[in-house]
Amino acid sequence: MSMSAAVTSLTPLQELGIPVALVGAVFLAIGAEFQQHGVAKVASAGSERPKLGLGQVLALARRPSWLLGTVMLGLAIVLQLVSLSLAPLTVVQPLGAVALVITALVTARMTKQRLKAPAIRAIALCVGGVGLFVTIAAMTTTSRPITTTQLLIVVVILGVVLAALGVVLLLRRGKHVPRLFTVVAAGVLFGFVATLAKVLITRVETIVQSGMRFSPGEWLTLVCFAGLIVAALLGSYFVQTAYSTGSPEVVVAGLTVIDPLVGVTIGIAVLGEAASTPWWADAGFVIAGVLAVLGVVRLSRLQPPPVPPRRRPAPGA
Repeated sequence: MSMSAAVTSLTPLQELGIPVALVGAVFLAIGAEFQQHGVAKVASAGSERPKLGLGQVLALARRPSWLLGTVMLGLAIVLQLVSLSLAPLTVVQPLGAVALVITALVTARMTKQRLKAPAIRAIALCVGGVGLFVTIAAMTTTSRPITTTQLLIVVVILGVVLAALGVVLLLRRGKHVPRLFTVVAAGVLFGFVATLAKVLITRVETIVQSGMRFSPGEWLTLVCFAGLIVAALLGSYFVQTAYSTGSPEVVVAGLTVIDPLVGVTIGIAVLGEAASTPWWADAGFVIAGVLAVLGVVRLSRLQPPPVPPRRRPAPGA
């Protein structure tokens, strides 16, 4: 199969999903900046080491910056769902990497600091790796109808991931959770959210076209919806925790690099979208994935945790 023959041309309606996804990436970047500002303020108040507990989570609702960031992230999610309904997952998901570049520029502007060369190289690895990964996927993979068995496998894998993360949270209760772990966990969970959202959109369209007739197997659709909600809530918790221990670039890197890698990997390994790919594509997937993840790791090591605000000394102290 030649590369030219493998490239799937997009229809005008599908092409509309590209600018919609790009606008969503802008909202994601700015929303992340506002949310991180609010979380850092709440998490570090009265504590030498930033942490995010139940009391701090409730206090976030009183932070205007966090609320504004939440609204922007909500708009980003809505725009992502719209783009997913218009264009294939492998086209829409990588466009979120634009948010990482925007976030880095906005942070540099707000802190009045220039981006250093190591940070630029780490961001380049993230964007370049995920771009290469999905470019190969777009050229060599084909969308296939999702069977009930395949969907069940995705749900089971998500259940295993949720159970594993739950065990880690129980074991680490009251202890510091590594920043990189929270970032990767959030990216993995939102990768499942995007995949299940695409599946649910397709299933709802099928149900509507069939005159609202539900087949006996639609119970799995309800399970998918429940799994999506749980993954989104737990992923949001990890995002807020990551905000309290690191800069927004690291969090956005996890959401825009790990997220599409997980989504496309599910499409390849479970949904059979790469059943006929050549050997060079398989090698390219591995190389691109390693580059993208390496960029996230380097970025997480470069970005120091936010410094808690200093308390003014009490009068007479």
